Amino acid sequence: MPDRDAGGFQERFYTSSDGLRLYARDYRPDEAASAGWLPVICLPGLTRNTRDFHPLALLLSRDPTAPRRVIAIDSRGRGNSAWDENKANYNLAIEAGDVIAACTTLGIERAIFIGTSRGGLILHLIAATHPDLLEAVILNDIGPVLEAEGLARIRDYLNNSRRPGDWNEAAVILKENHGESFTALAEEDWREMALALYRDIGGRPVADFDPAIAEALKLIDFSQPLPDLWGQFESLGRLPLMLIRGENTSLLSQETAGEMARRHSGLILHTAEGQGHAPLLHLDNIPTAMRAFLAACR
Repeated sequence: MPDRDAGGFQERFYTSSDGLRLYARDYRPDEAASAGWLPVICLPGLTRNTRDFHPLALLLSRDPTAPRRVIAIDSRGRGNSAWDENKANYNLAIEAGDVIAACTTLGIERAIFIGTSRGGLILHLIAATHPDLLEAVILNDIGPVLEAEGLARIRDYLNNSRRPGDWNEAAVILKENHGESFTALAEEDWREMALALYRDIGGRPVADFDPAIAEALKLIDFSQPLPDLWGQFESLGRLPLMLIRGENTSLLSQETAGEMARRHSGLILHTAEGQGHAPLLHLDNIPTAMRAFLAACR
């Protein structure tokens, strides 16, 4: 299967505070052209990786009027980052620390952050603990409250989906799992999603994350209320904030999005039509909306 991601970035490795080898992609436009524009740092979802952001990173780093350095990070246990022997370290606090380590290694003192799903939860923590690092934030289909139905659905398909025998079957399985909520996707989009989610091992697609991450979801007691992050969300109040919500998402309710807008009067809400959790950021008019938001952030 050809690699759609060939070119356009530098591969960067760095070390976490506890010695784990972690990975990032660094999209660096010409320094003269990008001078004066803050970099953008992208944090992926629970079991996703830097490949999710590749089309968007190319668009932003090659923007003809405001090219920005874009850095996408593989969380520990995902993509090209090492798996952790201590599975308890797959938690938001540790992963937030890994983002801080990446910024230190790559010389980032202040940036605009995009967080998809779990990446957005990590940004809630960073806003509370390292507020000076954040200039602006884009949350992709995530907020302080997770809907139990949506999280249970993620648990089920991560732990119960059949393993594909080839790349065509990988795309078919993804469409079977998500087709009802992602009506906007064409056949090529499903193939690209497969390339982002799976790693090629001996010609076969294999899920590109530590299975322990999915296993941990089985331990959640859905009979009890899920914890929320409203306290940490308040730390985002001083920042320019954009929320992208999938029209068909089951993880971020309209009620939560409305409450986020009430608590953050400047929040910009964009609905990703025909998409569920979590929207693909390079499709339809999402890049245009994001560029408009970024234009106000030097």
